[in-house]
Amino acid sequence: MASVEKRIRDGRTTYQARWRDDQGRQRKKSFPKKGDADRYAATVEADKLRGTYIEPSRITVAEYAQRWAESRPHRPTTARRTEMMVRLHIAGTRLGGRRLADVRPSEVQAWATDRGKVLAPTTLRQTVGLLRSVYAAAVLDRLVASSPVVRVQLPRHEKERVVPLTVEQVAALAAALPGRYRAMVVVQAGLGLRIGELLALRVENVDFLRRTVRIEWQFTVGSKGERSEPKTPRSKRTIPAPHVVLDALAAHLAAYRAGDDGTIFTTRMGSPLGHVYYGYDLLGRAATKAGLPEGTTSHDLRHHYASVLLAAGESVVAIAERLGHEDASLVLSTYGHLMPGSDDRTRSAIDSAWATANAACAPNVPRDAPAVR
Repeated sequence: MASVEKRIRDGRTTYQARWRDDQGRQRKKSFPKKGDADRYAATVEADKLRGTYIEPSRITVAEYAQRWAESRPHRPTTARRTEMMVRLHIAGTRLGGRRLADVRPSEVQAWATDRGKVLAPTTLRQTVGLLRSVYAAAVLDRLVASSPVVRVQLPRHEKERVVPLTVEQVAALAAALPGRYRAMVVVQAGLGLRIGELLALRVENVDFLRRTVRIEWQFTVGSKGERSEPKTPRSKRTIPAPHVVLDALAAHLAAYRAGDDGTIFTTRMGSPLGHVYYGYDLLGRAATKAGLPEGTTSHDLRHHYASVLLAAGESVVAIAERLGHEDASLVLSTYGHLMPGSDDRTRSAIDSAWATANAACAPNVPRDAPAVR
């Protein structure tokens, strides 16, 4: 049972509530008034009986977030991104220094508003989601009674619709690159690969006879040529290879020797290309030279691939499989507006539904009424 003891030190009187936690360890907390100590002791005992007892802890938000991040079974790229988000946007803020159990919803809202000044809307939502996960784990660990990450208002963000590159624009982008790297644009646009999948492609992954390309590995940012598992289980896939891709690969391999481990696209020194060098340095300059829209990246080649398949009438499920998506709904949400003939289908659907009602809804015009000119 919890108890309260009067203590006098240096002429100052305090009242110390003492109790044992659910692990049998002795705990204590001091109060200036006996009534406060009595109430706290009674609350502790009631919480223990209800099973809602929360262990007092001085751990800060940043400390717990770092422990949480280290304990997650994240992939290397996700682990690096999570560590950076915790370090910059939690530990590096006033909220990070607050005790985990002392944070109020208003403080979380103030923190989110402040982060909104320096983060893009999508990144802000990811950061708030991370903090929400941290507090969810803290609730399970019984370090807090409830999460303060509730009803957080974020800036409204309208996701821009994808405007895919045309075949002519992709060809211009390839032509603007040095000869050694032109095939990379054709292969990425012709297979819909993620940048890491493109960079990790090996000769053994290409079956010229069966006209397929097998995606099994990827290079992550900062991987320094070390291959890792693709983004999701469905990212391991076999993609039908069109002639334009196979011809580009054959010409590239005839002109440029593959790496010692079979990597198809390498630098002049024979080493694998990095994300930044290909995706930003090479493509960035080429996009400007080709007069493509500002902000064009390698991911736009993946969008191009999906748009071409949609225009050809390929099913959403098949496109999701080719892209390595877990869920076909992502294809619909990203590319639904590109579905061909949607305007005509909308008109036809409404006209068909109202066909039987046309006569009843037609205006009753007298036979001798003058014609409208």
